Amino acid sequence: MVEAATIAPPLGARSTLGIDTLVWGVGLALLALFGLLLAEMFAAGLPVLSLEFITGEASDAGRSGGISAVLVSTLWVVALAVGIALPLALGTALYISEYLGRGSTLYRLIHGSLDVLSAVPSVVFGLFGNAVFCELLGLGYSLAAGALTLVCMIVPVMVKASVDGLTAVPTELRAAGSALALSKPALIGHIVLPAALPGVASGVLLGVARALAETAALLFTSGYVLRMPDSPLDSGRTLSIHIYDLAMNVAGGDRFAYGSATVLVILLLMINGAIALVSSYAHRRTTDS
Repeated sequence: MVEAATIAPPLGARSTLGIDTLVWGVGLALLALFGLLLAEMFAAGLPVLSLEFITGEASDAGRSGGISAVLVSTLWVVALAVGIALPLALGTALYISEYLGRGSTLYRLIHGSLDVLSAVPSVVFGLFGNAVFCELLGLGYSLAAGALTLVCMIVPVMVKASVDGLTAVPTELRAAGSALALSKPALIGHIVLPAALPGVASGVLLGVARALAETAALLFTSGYVLRMPDSPLDSGRTLSIHIYDLAMNVAGGDRFAYGSATVLVILLLMINGAIALVSSYAHRRTTDS
């Protein structure tokens, strides 16, 4: 009995082992489910992929042809949204991390507002964008209205990621810049921002991924016209809306819906891979510093 009591692991160790086993089990189950979903989608979508599918014009309501107009519309919306959101998010993140004290009332107000905005459903942003950008500003259903709506959605995500990257810069670097009598703008521009660049890049990629996969908000703002846009003021259909329309509204469109979904998932996997690489690089750089 003494030997058995000596060999048996402590109660705390057994509890930790049980929690670890549960976490591993849930993680593997989710990974298996994700793998099954990808396998089913790729099995139906990969045979559709071809150069003609990527570069061709859609016909017969999307049942045949390609997705070139859809890709161009998606590129317009994402590029405009990120181009507008990046300076806003970076400026806000710099103000929060470099000029506001963490205990100040304004800091808590801004931080709480970012949390609330991040949790707002995308359909609410869509209704807001339709009322403000489409109706009030007179943009109508257009790629520009969709991009401005996405700006409201992705700025909180980019700000929070950028703040994390800026606050992760070692204090020794700031101290070294202060020792050189650098002004605050010079310290930020020459030392803080270059060191925080990987974290800021992660925030940008997260914003791109959210903008690329958005559907509900764009249904109310950019529209779903299946044609090649001539400018951002034209209505257009993004990739996610194209998938939704083919799967839900077009009889016989499932095959091309799977092909379009495969393209979207490949793009998202590439973005997530880039996020992982940038985050790993940022962690190594911070550790080495």
